[in-house]
Amino acid sequence: MSDRRPPLTDPRARALVQAARSTRAPGVTRRNLLLGALGTAGAGAVLAACGSSQGTPGAPSTPDLVRWASWPLYLDVDEAGTGHPTLEAFAAQTQIQAEYSEAIEDNYTFWASVSDQLAAGKDIGYDVVTLTNYMAATMIEEGYAQELDLERIPNAANIVEDLTLVDFDLGRTHSLTWQSGFAGLAWAVDQVPQGLHTLSDLWAPELAGRVAVLSEMRDTMGLILLDLGIDPGGIWGDTEFYTALEVLRAKIDSGHIRKVSGASYTDGLVAGDTVAVIGWSGDITALNYENDDRFAFALPEAGGVLWSDNLLIPVGSPHKAAAEDLMNYYYDPQVAAQVAAWVNYVSPVQGAQEAMLDIDPALAEDPMIFPDEHTLRSASVFRTLAPDEDERFSAEFAAVIDG
Repeated sequence: MSDRRPPLTDPRARALVQAARSTRAPGVTRRNLLLGALGTAGAGAVLAACGSSQGTPGAPSTPDLVRWASWPLYLDVDEAGTGHPTLEAFAAQTQIQAEYSEAIEDNYTFWASVSDQLAAGKDIGYDVVTLTNYMAATMIEEGYAQELDLERIPNAANIVEDLTLVDFDLGRTHSLTWQSGFAGLAWAVDQVPQGLHTLSDLWAPELAGRVAVLSEMRDTMGLILLDLGIDPGGIWGDTEFYTALEVLRAKIDSGHIRKVSGASYTDGLVAGDTVAVIGWSGDITALNYENDDRFAFALPEAGGVLWSDNLLIPVGSPHKAAAEDLMNYYYDPQVAAQVAAWVNYVSPVQGAQEAMLDIDPALAEDPMIFPDEHTLRSASVFRTLAPDEDERFSAEFAAVIDG
């Protein structure tokens, strides 16, 4: 979902090449990782672990509030599945009340729900939003994101260095990367024992009516383009896009694709309504944690899509300082490692890989969290679309998936 203009090399990918020090990883499980590393003393132990290295500049002396809109399966949870240990530790440490909402199903749906309020400069009900690069670019370009007070966020210096070079926010004055990840193929191992190796495997006749794909255009279309031999991060245009779109249209019209959705595609996998999907890397590990390793994920042989999501403060937020304190907290390497141990996406924080060694050494070598060069070479970043392309391609894609 991350965009770059061709023929530039994606800075996030270059940064991750420099940051990744591992090669291949053994099988990974998240079972009891955080609890095992921090002990079983509950939130107090989590707070002690976070507080030892985290200093929030200018922390308020009276209770404040920060409201955070994000995606499902995108923050650590406690053993009961009802709380977020790192967020609770942040609240205890700073006396800032933190409200976390899994409000984002996909970028366009969320944007449609808040864009009018943003345009009017009104409070949208969230002080931090978590948007993919291309939507973060729109938010910044339209003047809907507040400029960050980086003196209040000293831990922002921990960002993987080349992430400061993203073209939509050079120098990171309005955003910080939250996590990155891969779009690829996922499946129920009992229903698809042969696995999925190419996009053609997803179109196998025996999977008809049991397939789901993502409503994020850049992920679904990116994988189709790759399968057609077209690098979505390279130079291509209308002919290539519409050729790929016809592949998608045919699979939807025939009923081969059962559902096109955002983050809720995981519900179909768990329920068994779908058995093979275009999905996101960290989601599948998260599902396996709760579902006895029922699922598998792989980048197609033709390649996967690499994307990034970002933290931004909406223009109408009345709690900017608290939002900046939240960003600073999550850019502490120890906290970033705790989050990565649960969500299993790519951490943007320098030092998180070393901190992960104290949580679980196997995760410190997991290429889905700290990608090695081979993994990065197996993924492409969807190029930046010109405004007219973005509007046209998005409308055409929406028309196809909406039937």
